[in-house]
Amino acid sequence: MDTPSFKPRIVRCPNCSGDSVYGPDNAYRPFCSAKCKGIDLGAWSSEEYRMAAKPDPDDPEAPDFDADVPPPRTRHD
Repeated sequence: MDTPSFKPRIVRCPNCSGDSVYGPDNAYRPFCSAKCKGIDLGAWSSEEYRMAAKPDPDDPEAPDFDADVPPPRTRHD
């Protein structure tokens, strides 16, 4: 009995939007190349991408969003 052949999918590279083989032969998947994978890693490490999170109420350095803030000044003040 023959083993069914695996046909890798072609997906869009998240970095350059080019074609990328999404299969075991592509060590950089979902990226198309080491360059695109490195660019994405660099963006994460330089904090260009951020995950939204609620501030920790126990963190003394966290901003207090509930504090009373005076209204912005106008030209006539």
